[in-house]
Amino acid sequence: MTSEATLPLTTSVSPTARQLWTRSRGVLLAVVLLLIGAVVIAVVRSGSEHGRLDPRSADPHGSHAVAALLAERGVSTRVVTTLDAARTAAGPDTTLLIAAPDLLTRPQQGRLQQAVQDSGGRTVLIAPETSVDGLAPGVSADPASSLDSLLGPRCTLPAARRAGRAHMGGIRYLTADVRADRCYPSEGLPSLLRLPSASGNGDTLVLGAPDILYNDRLDEQGNASLALQLLGSRSHVVWYLPSLSDTSATDSGSRSFLDLLPSGWLWGTLQLFIAAALAALWRARRLGPLVPEKLPVAIRASETVEGRARLYRKARARDRAASALRSTTRTRLAALVGIPLAQAHAPEALLPALSAHLHGDGQSLHSLLFGPPPGDDAALIALADQLDALEREVRRP
Repeated sequence: MTSEATLPLTTSVSPTARQLWTRSRGVLLAVVLLLIGAVVIAVVRSGSEHGRLDPRSADPHGSHAVAALLAERGVSTRVVTTLDAARTAAGPDTTLLIAAPDLLTRPQQGRLQQAVQDSGGRTVLIAPETSVDGLAPGVSADPASSLDSLLGPRCTLPAARRAGRAHMGGIRYLTADVRADRCYPSEGLPSLLRLPSASGNGDTLVLGAPDILYNDRLDEQGNASLALQLLGSRSHVVWYLPSLSDTSATDSGSRSFLDLLPSGWLWGTLQLFIAAALAALWRARRLGPLVPEKLPVAIRASETVEGRARLYRKARARDRAASALRSTTRTRLAALVGIPLAQAHAPEALLPALSAHLHGDGQSLHSLLFGPPPGDDAALIALADQLDALEREVRRP
């Protein structure tokens, strides 16, 4: 017993590099596939949206054709990507086109609306939804978009009447302004609004769809006529392409952290909490009593002893190691001196029988078999040697 309990710790139980690779290659492969899929999706999506509503782009959803036709009529087109440049460019001889209004934050919307409301120029909003009330006060977007793509003007706005039918189906709008021109209605709600400014010189156009500005749709129906009339009323067009990299987009003003959270964050958090609780209940449920299972391979006793000794040594559990050595020795000694196994751990039954068999001191036997745990590793090794010596002496004929 001593030879097994005190073997030098030379056998390594740490997994090898080959074992680590075998265990983790499935997870690594899944992660690599996810990364490749994410890159492919990002490339595909970026490619499909490249140059959308950009007057410099000749892609199908670009707007280079509109800019070229405006240039032939003496109307210049300039692209800006920052809020400050768009505000500075607003003027009575300028049409400010905002290609993606919903990318603007609330503070950006307020600053831009203040700059254009008294500029005397024209402001064109392309398919605003969440931002329409910030850029065109008094206007709201209808939740149900129009299912019709090709619509008739049905209004008195000269540009719309001359253009005729156009691809204006998309977001529909509501306003209580009696001065507004409501054109291209679908089921009673217009998809193009013209709102005159309070000063009477400028106006704001709200378009429910960008189709009339696309390169691949410009030659259909009255799209080109409507686009050129709406954008060519002034001598300059400032084409504002909002960007998330604009420094003004990070200005949150006096808003708190809770104001920056999405509106549905509370319900989302509640759903995550319920899902976590259900997962905890699922993982914690008991499927019945534990069932013993045979090991797939036979493990040598020496390996088991060595492994347990390593654990005891690492945890400094000398008390548990000493208790295991004493308990095993008492069990074997009880069988040698004729004591029932049920009484092997009772000092009043085992010690008198051992004293009679060895003619020894019962007090020293009590300290050896039932004494306190050793204070250090040396004392533990000495205890193991003494227990071995006691067992050999009892076995001696």
